[in-house]
Amino acid sequence: MSEIPVTSLTIGIAATPDDRRRLARLLGDTEAFLIVSSVDQARRFLDIVGSPESTMITTLAAAAPVPAAPVRPTAGEPPALRVDSDRRVLRWQDREVGLTPLEHDFLNCLVGSPGQVWTYKQLHLEVWGNEHLGRGSDLHSVVRRVRRKLAGLGTSARILSVRGVGFRYASH
Repeated sequence: MSEIPVTSLTIGIAATPDDRRRLARLLGDTEAFLIVSSVDQARRFLDIVGSPESTMITTLAAAAPVPAAPVRPTAGEPPALRVDSDRRVLRWQDREVGLTPLEHDFLNCLVGSPGQVWTYKQLHLEVWGNEHLGRGSDLHSVVRRVRRKLAGLGTSARILSVRGVGFRYASH
């Protein structure tokens, strides 16, 4: 009877595409690795392949630690608005809404750094990959659609205009 070789699998958890790229570079010499965007994704994967007790698994978190259970807001703290980059959806509580690529990239900027004012130029560079030209109707169109989607989710999060400068995200 031949022995089955044992291979360890490293599961990396990174919420953003940039963090996943950095983690992939870090894990490049690892024999086998899987990178997911959330603990829930890792759990779903593990449910498919078998119980963690039967497999040697190392879980790594990139950038910021990921909680093992869903985050429940404390008293007075609003629930977190999350951008799910893998599925390109905006999630709030138990609701979600789909995002276009531009809406996704725009929200990733703002939600990733709450309170920071993003200038029109910064947003154009980050979302469209070019310098801000013209009146900015393209950016304002994305903001209008995102605001409608936020309202549809019933969240108190808002995209605030900073007149003549750009936009910022406020979670309450």
